[in-house]
Amino acid sequence: MKSDKIKKGIERTPHRSLLRACGLQDDDFEKPFIGIANSFTDIVPGHIHLKELADEIKKGIIAAGGIPFEFNTMAICDGIAMNHEGMKYSLPSREIVANTVESMAMGHSLDGLVLLPSCDKVVPGMLIAAARLNIPSIVVTGGPMVPGEFKGKKVDLITVYEAVGEVSSGKLTEDDLYELECSACPGAGSCSGLFTANTMACVTETLGMSLPMCATTLAQDKNKLKIAEESGKRIVGMIFEDLTPSKIMSQKSFENALAIDMALGGSSNTALHIPAIANELEDKGVNVDLELFDKVSKFVPHIASMSPAGKDTMKDLHEAGGIPAVLKNIEIKLDTNVITCTGKTIKENIKDVEIKNTDVIRPIKDPVHSEGGIAILKGNLAPDGSVIKQAAVEDDMMYHKGPAKVFNSEEEAVDGIFNGKIIEGDIVIIRCEGPKGGPGMREMLNPTSAIMGLGIKNVALITDGRFSGGTRGPCVGHVSPEAKSGGPIAALLDGDIIEIDIKNRKINVELSDNEIKERIANAKLPDRKLKGWLNIYQKSVSSADKGAILR
Repeated sequence: MKSDKIKKGIERTPHRSLLRACGLQDDDFEKPFIGIANSFTDIVPGHIHLKELADEIKKGIIAAGGIPFEFNTMAICDGIAMNHEGMKYSLPSREIVANTVESMAMGHSLDGLVLLPSCDKVVPGMLIAAARLNIPSIVVTGGPMVPGEFKGKKVDLITVYEAVGEVSSGKLTEDDLYELECSACPGAGSCSGLFTANTMACVTETLGMSLPMCATTLAQDKNKLKIAEESGKRIVGMIFEDLTPSKIMSQKSFENALAIDMALGGSSNTALHIPAIANELEDKGVNVDLELFDKVSKFVPHIASMSPAGKDTMKDLHEAGGIPAVLKNIEIKLDTNVITCTGKTIKENIKDVEIKNTDVIRPIKDPVHSEGGIAILKGNLAPDGSVIKQAAVEDDMMYHKGPAKVFNSEEEAVDGIFNGKIIEGDIVIIRCEGPKGGPGMREMLNPTSAIMGLGIKNVALITDGRFSGGTRGPCVGHVSPEAKSGGPIAALLDGDIIEIDIKNRKINVELSDNEIKERIANAKLPDRKLKGWLNIYQKSVSSADKGAILR
């Protein structure tokens, strides 16, 4: 076992002495050492219950003959970090999470890991670490929040964000807004729609890195405790079977994960996170790029109308049969012979699964849309690609042509929106918010929610930043190269005519190549003075089309 490096032989007597201080006895040195990477914190709703799950994981590990060692890593709530400087730290935190787990596992020669994440950047951060370490690992995602209720309708965090604009336009009173504020997020769990956190949980289960039904089992469901305990037991078996992440997360497994993303209409942030995880397995023959996203999108239909694009929540998806039912439904589009953390293949895992609600999980021959949820657009405005959640775009905005209104930050854009600078037909450009330019690639949830709440029709948004998993509408993100790297988005001026053609995967500005080059050379973009972690991040981060990984 890997942990023999710290517990076997006379040279390791000092190490054993320290471990005895932690409560270990003679027999314990013969057992596998298993880390529990817990992202518990009191300030993130998706993580406030993780101590309880960690306790159940420990029970399972001990029952199966292992020794659990719990340690912690960080978690940022994107909703709380939104629309201020704090959001610049959200995407970079993915790397801190990955590096923390790597450091703890390597520093203490752990034999295996149980990863306990919940929210947006923590799930992919832990999967990056698992792939990098390649020691037996299993994930217990914290589970979705119960949807809130307001005036007889299901609501969530995005409802609240959009309601701010509705108050500004007079559609909602401040008393109504307060009532909504108090009811939209009723307790523990990741936000109840198919936003980034829950999308990544569904991806994790499909990859084979968590037990069946883990992704959709609600945070406050007693069955989540059972899944945690079973995961603790299972990791011990995985260690003795030498079932490592590279054996589970194969090229075909990643393609299955993209298929589930497309079928559900998941968050566009997966176009950052899935390539970043796959990058750690490049030496194992795994390659996931934007071209593969688009290839799968054209092959796998969108079969579930989930919030924010539709009315159904994660609770509805769970009651319809969860991810196993979705996999069963699109089985013809998958390679179900890949191994999972259960030690069985997907085909074996879903053999007896039933789809319990065909209104939530639509038949593959009667989909919501004939293509998957995400589309990759390219053109002279985004030569290296851009990403749009096409499942959340109305049919009449699948093609849009209009004049640019250019802003050099999210704050400038929000100010412009609320001060009436945006009219019907405009295309809002928010640049200098990419991985390097922000830095940190902030989510543009406030601008999109403001436009929705104010009721401004037929407006598109384009950014070298990104959009929340809760964003809906014609919002193109991840424009690459970004403005900071001299991408064409740096050349745009107010009034430039831009064409967005989602069906044909095109995004272009009506400028010649020479005009674009000349404007880029003379562009006056903000130079943000940095120190600390963001300074390091800006110098090391890759472009969005490469997953915003550190080089």
